Amino acid sequence: MSIHTIRMPDIGEGIAEVEIVEWRVEVGDSVAEDQTLCDVMTDKAAVEVPSPVTGRVVELGGAVGQVMAVGSVLIRIDDGSEAAEKAAAQAPSAQVAAVPPPSAPVAAPPPSPDLPTPPPPAASKPPTPGRVPPPPPAAARTPAASPSTAPRALAAPAVRDRARALGIDLARLKGSGADGRIVHADLDAARATGTHTVPAAPTDGTREVKLIGLRRAIAQKMLLSKRSIPHFTYVEEVDVTEMVALREELNRQYAVQRGELSPLALVIRAIVRAVAGFPQVNARFDDDAGVLTLHDAVHLGVATQTDGGLMVPVLRQAQTLNLWDCSEAIAQLAAKARTGKATRDELSGSTLTVTSLGKLGGIVSTPVINHPEVAIVGINRIVARPMVRDLRDGTVQIRQMMNLSSSFDHRVVDGAVAAAYIQRVRQLLESPATLFIE
Repeated sequence: MSIHTIRMPDIGEGIAEVEIVEWRVEVGDSVAEDQTLCDVMTDKAAVEVPSPVTGRVVELGGAVGQVMAVGSVLIRIDDGSEAAEKAAAQAPSAQVAAVPPPSAPVAAPPPSPDLPTPPPPAASKPPTPGRVPPPPPAAARTPAASPSTAPRALAAPAVRDRARALGIDLARLKGSGADGRIVHADLDAARATGTHTVPAAPTDGTREVKLIGLRRAIAQKMLLSKRSIPHFTYVEEVDVTEMVALREELNRQYAVQRGELSPLALVIRAIVRAVAGFPQVNARFDDDAGVLTLHDAVHLGVATQTDGGLMVPVLRQAQTLNLWDCSEAIAQLAAKARTGKATRDELSGSTLTVTSLGKLGGIVSTPVINHPEVAIVGINRIVARPMVRDLRDGTVQIRQMMNLSSSFDHRVVDGAVAAAYIQRVRQLLESPATLFIE
C-alpha cells in the first residue's frame, strides 16, 4: 500500500489554524486528481482543498467543525501504485496454485422417469487452503447501500448553507452548473416550486445546531468586538429629501449609459468625504501594542447579509471612486459574498465599515464595530415624515428622513469627535451638491 499524506495547507497571511467546514469525501471513496476533498475556513474566507493524487481515501484527519493547525494531517489517500504492482506480479502464480489439478469426470446416472430428481448434496468439505471461495450467484446476493458509493450532490459551501436555511434537500435537485454542480439558481427554482423541500417533522421538537464555518467565525468576531471594545453609539436624523431627488434625477439622465445609482452609493460618498476632517475614525487599533494606526486611504467595509451569515467585503480606495464606480463595485462585492466567491483579499483590510439593512433598517440600531477598526456607520431606512420647515410660521412639509446610528471605540474616539463627524456626514447629505465640491 502506497499512502499519500495531505496536510492542512498554509493559506497565508500568518494563518496558524484552519477549520474544517465540510468533507466532500468519506473513507473508502475513490477520488480523482484535482477533485475537491473538503472545504476549510479561516476567519475570513472558505477555501476548497483539492486532491493532488488519484486513489482511495483511507483516513480523514479531522471532523467537521474541528480547528486544525496548519501542517497537521488532513487526509490520507492510497494512490494504488505499490498495491497495483504487487497485484500484477502475484496474480498469475496465485491463480495456478489455487486451482487443483483436474480429475476425471464421473458420469452421473440418468434420472429415473418415475422419481423426482434429488437436490445435489450440500458441500461439507472445507475449501482448499489458499483458494478463494467463489461468490454466491447473482440472485443470492443482497445489495447493500454504502455511504461511500451513494451519490453526493455537488455544491459550494455557500449553496449548502443556503439550502439548509431554506429546507431544500440537495439530493433531490439536478444541478445546472458545471459537472452537475448545484448553484444558487437551482435553489431559487426549487424554492419557487416547493417540490424539493425537506419534509417537516410531524412533532414540535428541538434541534441542536453546532456553529461551524462562517457562523462560528461571526460569533467569535462579535464576541471579540464586544468584549474588547467599549462601544459608544450616536444617533442623528438626516433629511435626505434632496439626496433622494438628486439620485432620481441622475438615474433619469444617466441610468442607460452608466447604470443605476443606489442610495448607498451617495451615503458612502458622504461618509468617505467626511473622513478628511476626522482621520481618527478611519483607523485600526492594536489592543496588545496600544497603537492606533491612522489610514490616509479609506478601505470601506460594506457589511453584507448572505445566506450563510454576515460578511464584510472591502471597497478599496473608496475615496477615489465616483458615484457610478462605487455603486457598481458595491453590487459586485455583494454578489461575490452571497455566492461564496469573494476572495480573502476582498474580505480583509477594511479601515472603516458601513452597515445597512435597507428597507429592514428600522429607526435606530446599535451596530457592532468590526474589530480592530474604531468606527462603524449604520444606515437606517428612509421614511416620509412631517417636519417643521419654517419656525417662523410653523410650516410643515412631508420630508424623506433617515437616521444614522453609528458606534465608535470610546478608547480612541471621543464623543465630541464622533458627534462632529456624523454631523459633517449629515451636512453633506442634506446639501448633496457639496458632495461634488473638491
